[in-house]
Amino acid sequence: MLDVYFKECLFFTANRLSRVITKMAEDAFKVSGLSPTSAFLLMALYEKDGISQKELGQVLHLQPSTVTRVIEKLAASGLLYNRSEGRLSLIYATDKGKALEASIHECWNNLRSRYNAILGEEGDQLSLQLYQVSDQLEKIE
Repeated sequence: MLDVYFKECLFFTANRLSRVITKMAEDAFKVSGLSPTSAFLLMALYEKDGISQKELGQVLHLQPSTVTRVIEKLAASGLLYNRSEGRLSLIYATDKGKALEASIHECWNNLRSRYNAILGEEGDQLSLQLYQVSDQLEKIE
């Protein structure tokens, strides 16, 4: 009966999936020298250099304190910098950070290839479904 509780519990199953995919992502991004979260933050900068810290949090679905911590770590590594414009803090990639773009995209593609090799085309479909479900659940909170 206990396995039924676990299999039918979205909380338990989502956390299990999170642990498995986090390990896969950490392995995939290890060659870049970055955590997956740091790499995704830089990917956001590649799309919109000079993005606000608040917008980064929204794009990455992270709490402000987490965004601050990641930014501080990447700034200390010389991969990004922030510039204040009034009350707004804008984040920019440095040349050193921009130089990692190809490597980060390769890591991202390797991660997707790895889980798609296991799941087939369902991997990308599952990702889209989970994103939509997350949006639905966030709206009721």
